[in-house]
Amino acid sequence: MPLIPKRLRLLTLVTILLVVGFLSTSIASYWVSSQAIRSHIISNELPIAADNIYSEIQKDIFRPVLISSQMAQDTFLRDWLLKGENNPEQLIRYLNEIQIKYQTVTTFLIPEKTRHYYHPTGILQEIKEQDPRDAWYFRAKKMATEYKINVDPDKNYQNRMTIFINHQIKDYKGNFIGITGVGLTLNSMSHLLKKYGTRFQKNVYYVNKTGQIILTSKPQLFYPSIYKQPGLQNIATAIINKSTTPQQLSYQLNNQLIQVNTRYIPELNWYLIVEQNETDTLRPVQKILYINIAISVLISFLVVAAAIYSINRNQRYLEKLANTDSLTRLLNRQAFEVIFNQKLLEISRKKRPLSCVLLDVDYFKRINDELGHLQGDAVLQQLAQLLKKSTRASDTLARWGGEEFILLLDNCPRHIASELAEKIRAVIASHDFKLPIPRSITISLGVSELTDSDNSQSFFDRTDQLLYKAKEQNRNCVVTG
Repeated sequence: MPLIPKRLRLLTLVTILLVVGFLSTSIASYWVSSQAIRSHIISNELPIAADNIYSEIQKDIFRPVLISSQMAQDTFLRDWLLKGENNPEQLIRYLNEIQIKYQTVTTFLIPEKTRHYYHPTGILQEIKEQDPRDAWYFRAKKMATEYKINVDPDKNYQNRMTIFINHQIKDYKGNFIGITGVGLTLNSMSHLLKKYGTRFQKNVYYVNKTGQIILTSKPQLFYPSIYKQPGLQNIATAIINKSTTPQQLSYQLNNQLIQVNTRYIPELNWYLIVEQNETDTLRPVQKILYINIAISVLISFLVVAAAIYSINRNQRYLEKLANTDSLTRLLNRQAFEVIFNQKLLEISRKKRPLSCVLLDVDYFKRINDELGHLQGDAVLQQLAQLLKKSTRASDTLARWGGEEFILLLDNCPRHIASELAEKIRAVIASHDFKLPIPRSITISLGVSELTDSDNSQSFFDRTDQLLYKAKEQNRNCVVTG
């Protein structure tokens, strides 16, 4: 019994070491993987995706720039203007063909001489300096570069915000003679952003210089400004810096880490923001961590269960070795005494008869001397098997020592014990032990019943005395007392 707590402590220690070892390995692996993924997102994936998106946007923006440049350099357009804008239907047809061919939202031409606003549908209006909505024309007229990209409301399309590419037209001597160009609606750009966001698996924003979110690939935003957008508001000031060099930022939102790559686009006077949810990216790694932990716990359980089974099995084996006589495979004297003491405790609580039979092989020394110890051992082994077959399952049979055997009969009065002892004697006397030299094997038996005045010593002493009386009576008999 004192060994059990130590064994449990050992198993507990082994279990703790296994779990801690597995958990440490799994967590360390997760940490290394998460750091590698974070480094990959910050250093490679997000910047490359942002560069690709920027390149795609530049391509989509500068395609209409190229169209506007081709229109401004078109000899037909310049000759038509220099000849006094004769036959407007030719120009309107030309603008319509450009719009259809390049699938722009609008195409236009404003001659400096008349300031008529030519459109694929006809002459829409006349540009006036007094109209604030026409201020773009006078800015474009004075711009130092040949073209400029403006985002303005298009009064010809219910004031929808439109990206205009305004390109100066000059005659063959370099004199300003008008403005031409094409337009893209923000809806078209929004569609492009959604396409980029889906393609690159990122959230993409266009933000103006005041922080207002102009376009986004997100289906829904809580606030129109990054200064009020949860999480993004913490880095809004760092974003609005007019730096064309890409910068890497991050913010927390709902216990999730968002990595951000942002840059200023001077052509639009906007900021491109590309963000990636690092926490979502790490979810597969987290799932693997949970699986590893589950596997670790399972393996720990199996190892501990196997250890418990092995220890218990070995313990039972050792206990059996300690309690079993190696020759006859019966209980030894030490084990018998433990069982006897338990019986005494039970009888002290609930009275019942308890009898004992002590037996000895007659003239056993002669067998060893004449036939050898191996034959003597064989006799004892056969005798043990015969005794097993002759007793009840509730009886306790043990080798008492040498050629002596003892039988404890629970809930059995003396007279029944005596009858059983006589039956055993007869079985032994009639059995053929197949010895090299034929001879009969007999036993002497002493039978007694426990009394109220008995203790273990007096009980066994009295039974031993009865056995010796049987030996004095020419052996091969039962003496009951």
